[in-house]
Amino acid sequence: MRLLLNVIWLVFGGVWLALGYVAAGVICCILIVTIPFGIASFRIAGYALWPFGSIVVRKPEAGLGSTIGNVIWFFVAGIWLAAGHVVTAFFQAITIIGIPLAMANIKMIPLALAPLGKDILVAPDR
Repeated sequence: MRLLLNVIWLVFGGVWLALGYVAAGVICCILIVTIPFGIASFRIAGYALWPFGSIVVRKPEAGLGSTIGNVIWFFVAGIWLAAGHVVTAFFQAITIIGIPLAMANIKMIPLALAPLGKDILVAPDR
């Protein structure tokens, strides 16, 4: 089921969302200070391509630096990427088949708003 949902996701929104994260990552890598934002954006781009079967967990060692970075990220790129998820989720939810995709988009919004201090893991098979 994961494979089927991931393929449908890839066709109906995953590519465009991943391109948005890659664009944000390239822009962030222009300055040395914002390279951690770029790395986080590239990491999320992979997750945006193939989200089903992965989980997002908070890193236990994340501290004040991640929090400050997330505040900066929120205003620089987080709002725009989250808006992309909302718009994509709206159009995916129009059809019954797209409802699980829309729910996955909504679940990705907190990660889009605050990616630092989070890790993306592949969930074990059940």
